[in-house]
Order: sequence, then C-alpha cells, then structure tokens
Amino acid sequence: MDLKAELHRQLQQSRAVMLAKLDGLSEYDRRRPLVPSATNLLGLVKHLAGLEYSYLGECFGRLPPEKLAWVEDETIWEGADMWALPSESSEYLIGLYQRACAFADETITTLDLDAPGSVAHWPEDRRATTLGVLLIRMVGETAHHSGHADIIRELIDGTGGPDADVLDEAGWTKYFSTLQRAAEAFK
Repeated sequence: MDLKAELHRQLQQSRAVMLAKLDGLSEYDRRRPLVPSATNLLGLVKHLAGLEYSYLGECFGRLPPEKLAWVEDETIWEGADMWALPSESSEYLIGLYQRACAFADETITTLDLDAPGSVAHWPEDRRATTLGVLLIRMVGETAHHSGHADIIRELIDGTGGPDADVLDEAGWTKYFSTLQRAAEAFK
C-alpha cells in the first residue's frame, strides 16, 4: 500500500463531502449559524481553504497564488476565517477552496512524506515538521469539519450523512425515540 496515496485519497473524499453539503442550499442556509459556536457551512469551507494553502503550501515554501484578506490583516486570529462576509459569495469561497485544494495537491504529488516543512505559527520548538505530519493533520481537519457540515446540513433540511439511507423516516424516528428514552433514564 502506498501510504501517501491513501492519505491523499482520504483527504479528497473528505473534501468532496464538505462541498456536497452545500448542494441545493440557499445562500442564507450556507451562511447561517445553527449551533452556539456559530459553525456554518461556508465558514467551514473558508477555514479549510486557508488551511490547505497554509499547511500544504506555505509550510513548504510555496506561496499561494492569491492573498487571503483575513490572513493579511490577521483577523484570522479573531475567527474571521470561520464565516463568510456578505461580500464573499458562495461561488467565490467554493472556488477559493477548489483552487486551494488543487494547489495543495501539487505539494502532495511533488514532495515525499518526509519532505521537511515549517509551521510559522506553531511554538518555535515544534515548528519543524514533514509533509507526512501535515498531510495527516489536513486529513483530520477536513474529516473533522466535514462531520460538522453533516450535522449543520441535517439541522437545515434533515439531509443526513452517508448512512442516512440505512433507515426510512419511520425507522429513524423509532431509533431516535429509543435513544431519547435511554438518555432519559439518567435525568
């Protein structure tokens, strides 16, 4: 098994899940926060675009072909990468993510897993890293946020994750009720 190819495949699958969660939604639904942390679908896409450019580009001396305003003005540290400004359309942010992924793919295909990199915002004694470590990190980040997107999408319109078709609506209702009763035993 080719470890790098498998990691890359896993990353590509999670990227596809992330983008699929936007399909068929209005601009409003793509932007609206539905949980107390304000997590929203376009914010997740925007965040992941920045991570792709950073961890799988800049950390290996590859400058992205475009500047990210929230990185340039450092509002990224205030959460500016976690939501879409009214001036940032879905088309722009989806395109940005696709371009960032293509840029990152070039790094992945060009370098070996043990290629040295450096993460400028990490503590000085831990900045030195490798493509393998950062590829694992991106697989984790993207899968993590794709899971968030599954939940946000389910809150918007009931569209579940990849196992949503295991049960019909009556089956899911029964399953939910069973879990609710089990939880209530601890009230």
